[in-house]
Amino acid sequence: MRFTAWFYNGSIILKAVVFNSYGGPDVLTVQEIDKPAPKANEVLIRVCAVTVIAGDCEVRSFKIPLWYWLPLRIYVGFRRPKRIRILGQELSGVVEAVGSDVTNFKIGDEVLGSPEAQFGAYAEYVCMRENKALVIKSKHLTFEQGAALPTGGLNALHYLRKANIQKGEQVLINGAGGNIGSFAVQIAKYFGGDVTAVDCGEKQAFLKSIGADDVIDYAVEDFTKNGIKYDVIFDVVCRGSFSGIVKTLKKGGRYVMANPTPLRMVRGLCVSWFTCKEVKFAFADYKKEDLRYLCDLIEMGELKPMIDCCYQGLEEVADAHRHVDSKMQRGNVVIRIG
Repeated sequence: MRFTAWFYNGSIILKAVVFNSYGGPDVLTVQEIDKPAPKANEVLIRVCAVTVIAGDCEVRSFKIPLWYWLPLRIYVGFRRPKRIRILGQELSGVVEAVGSDVTNFKIGDEVLGSPEAQFGAYAEYVCMRENKALVIKSKHLTFEQGAALPTGGLNALHYLRKANIQKGEQVLINGAGGNIGSFAVQIAKYFGGDVTAVDCGEKQAFLKSIGADDVIDYAVEDFTKNGIKYDVIFDVVCRGSFSGIVKTLKKGGRYVMANPTPLRMVRGLCVSWFTCKEVKFAFADYKKEDLRYLCDLIEMGELKPMIDCCYQGLEEVADAHRHVDSKMQRGNVVIRIG
């Protein structure tokens, strides 16, 4: 899709995917908006690629766990979306303009990053603050791969650092085939772990291809009942028996949760206080230096953003949401824009 912009009453009009109500993918519509102008500490990015991740779909549909429902509804908009009307949490593109105080980027730089909780990536142009998780894109990455790196990569790195993996340890990743999990398998291998990946059977070949030493189909086998114990369990999906998972840990083992319920948090604190095992949870910080670290791993050939499929143009965002809703993706789902 070629960039479409024209002057209308003195403003430049561009395309963005907007949602005005909560619901299925059909609530996403391509609309015309004014082109943003960067503030003093911001850069204006011509977006070349964005991703669709589970978090985008959850906000769109508002199928949110009860304990997050009210605060998030207040933040986004109670009766309908107000504060956030354009979704999208990670992007890559080219810097087109810089604010007067910007020192680390210049016009023409190819960049990748995440607007985080502000969302807004489903548009032809986006403004981001210079000090946010925004870095120069590696020449080894396409724009599509660059867009797929920030959210999954930063979350996987954050939680696996919490796990403190030692060389040769047995590591299990529950929910290994998606956005976060596909990075976690590769990073855990880089840290020296012997990795078991848990996901649906259809993803077995994919998970093997990114470095998993063993793959468990959760529909066929319950990893908490097979008698194998692990040094580290990274739980991306946080489903199943909490007590069963804790029992599956070796002495001194660490259970790291990415999306815990309040009850799991409380039980996790009790496990950490009263046993020889640890349960860890904390939301990831999106740090510029961590994004650079991930880019360094890519330069070294130790990490690669895995792309399941690419859709062409903002008009196909709803189809991409349907694919992510199916939970059958292998890695990342990308939208090409430029």
